[in-house]
Parts: sequence; C-alpha cells; structure tokens
Amino acid sequence: MKQSKWLYLFFVPGLIFYSIFFILPTISAVFYSFTDWDGLTTNFNFVGFENYTNLVTNDSIFIKSMTNNLKFMLFVVVFQTLFSLVFAVLLVKNTKTNIFLRALYFFPTILSSVSVAFIWSYMYDPNLGIINNLFTSVGLEMLANNWLGDQNIAIYSIAFVQVWFHTGQMLIIFVAGLQAIPEDLYEVAKIEGASRWQTFSKVTWPLIAPAATIVVAYTTIQSFKAFDLIYAMTRGGPNYATEILATHIYTTAFRSFKFGYASAESVIFMLVIALITFLQFRVLRANRVEN
Repeated sequence: MKQSKWLYLFFVPGLIFYSIFFILPTISAVFYSFTDWDGLTTNFNFVGFENYTNLVTNDSIFIKSMTNNLKFMLFVVVFQTLFSLVFAVLLVKNTKTNIFLRALYFFPTILSSVSVAFIWSYMYDPNLGIINNLFTSVGLEMLANNWLGDQNIAIYSIAFVQVWFHTGQMLIIFVAGLQAIPEDLYEVAKIEGASRWQTFSKVTWPLIAPAATIVVAYTTIQSFKAFDLIYAMTRGGPNYATEILATHIYTTAFRSFKFGYASAESVIFMLVIALITFLQFRVLRANRVEN
C-alpha cells in the first residue's frame, strides 16, 4: 500500500456500494426521524425529538415489540449457539457419516423464510398439525397447545423455528473453528490427565472464542431481523404477542404511512442492535482473555 497509492482505488467500488446502500439510507433515516413525513408527499414538518419522546413514553406497542424482540433474541442466541456448538463437537471429524449429517443440518438454511414459515405454521396447527397429533398419539394430550394462538408461548414457538432454521449454518462456523485447533494441544491435555470438561474449558473454548463471537453476533442480528418469518407466520399476532421491532416498523411505515415516526423507530432499532452486539463482544473478549 505504501509503495503504490493506486491500490487505494480498489476500495472505491466497495465504498460506493456501501455508501449507496448503507451510509446514505442511514443518514436519511436519521434526518426523517425528526420530521412528520408521511412517505407519500414531499411536504413535511420538523418536529424535533417529538417522535422519540412518543416512542419512549406513549407508544405501548413499541415497548411491547421491544420486549418481544429481547425475548426472541435471548431464546435464539442461547439455544442456537448451544445446539450448534454441541453438534459441531459431535460432528467435527470428517467421516462420511458426519459430512452427511452436517449437510443435512445445513439444508434448512437454503430454504426461503416464507417456505419455512408455511411448513411450521401447518405443523403448529392446533387441529391438523403433526406436533399436537404426535402428542395425542403417545398419550401426552396435556402437552398439545395452540402454539401460535397462545399469547404466552407464541413468540417462543417462532423462536424455536428460527433456531431450527439456522442452527446448521452456525454449526459450520463452529466446525471450522474446532478443526483449526492443533491436535498437539489435546495430546498435551491428555498426558496431563485433564478431564473432558477441563479439556473443553481450558483448550477448546478459548480457541474457538473468535468463532463463538461471530456466531453470537450474527445470531443476534438475525433475531432482530426475523421479519419475514414472523410476518408470514403470525403477522405480529395474536394481540401483538409476536410483534417485534422489524414488523412494527413495517406496519408504522407502510400501513399507517408515518414514515417519520418509523424512521425514529429504525434509529432506535439500529442503536439497540449496536449496543447489544458491542456488549456481547466485550463479554466474550473478556472471557477469552481470562481463559
């Protein structure tokens, strides 16, 4: 780079696309968040921080959407990370069976979100769904439920679908991290008499911490952007029980035509994701240094 300044030109195409599709829309969202723009006309008025004040103090649906999103995120991050790590440990060796199972677990990831939503909506159907019928057939009728109609469990039902949908994708990341660990370290741990848990906690986990950081951060962002899955399955119902920030922003902008207000919601949406991701990086980095 120091020898030839022409190399800096290779940054230009990426910078142009990044500016068009990220920087400029972000600036526009921040700008319109201080207006009452309806998204249809060129007329708007500046309202200052009125949109932000209403979001925090008067918009109960926005607060509920935020709460639902946090529930959804915690469920998905914990179980998707846990399942993908366990499967990766079990399938880390490159045998024919393990390679086949990795491909099998990865398969749902290539499906469209709408297809997955329709499949699981049918499976969750309280009358015709295979889940309730399976419980009934084995004498566990008490476990049968209206999975998407019960306000107490609907958000977790969809979160489980999200976990099923993307666990295989995170599995591949963990497998790559595990296979990069030198075998010599495991041999030394075995010679020193370390138990399986000690080997995992003192050798495996610190060395796959970068992979875990990627998985947790990506899973967090996925859980906040699960618009298509939730909208196709419940459209935020029943009674806003599955409404998350993405679906609420869509409803505010394209149904109520309050684009200025929706822009304020989007700004808070971005700040929440940035804050949570930053905290996750700090915790995982501190844990890695400590180990």
